[in-house]
Amino acid sequence: MPELVVNGAQLSCTFGVAPSPLTVIPTGLPMQAGGQLIAKITDMAPLANIAPFGMCSAPSNPAVIAATSAASGVFTPAPCIPATASPWTPGSPKVTVGGVPAVTSTCRLTCTWGGQISVFQAGQVKVTG
Repeated sequence: MPELVVNGAQLSCTFGVAPSPLTVIPTGLPMQAGGQLIAKITDMAPLANIAPFGMCSAPSNPAVIAATSAASGVFTPAPCIPATASPWTPGSPKVTVGGVPAVTSTCRLTCTWGGQISVFQAGQVKVTG
């Protein structure tokens, strides 16, 4: 069973070079798991929810195209600015937050420049002692 994704989860992008934390902003009827806010599929706003992934190497990213052109055609990555326009998919079929499906560890988010953003650490930590 996939884990629910919460504030502070670690994300990665197929065209990024560094991990990025997810920020869940409390809106509507926030719910928690493990003491952190549960992410909804609509928590996909660039910079507000999805932080940059370091440098971007997506060949369709206009910043990468411009950097490569400035380097006389030598492929040159550019700073990442996520460009997410659609919600996380598929969303939890069982858990909703304020009527919106929750994000699970198997969800993906697509960047306009072609990258796939995925969860590699859901943000929940179970401590036993």
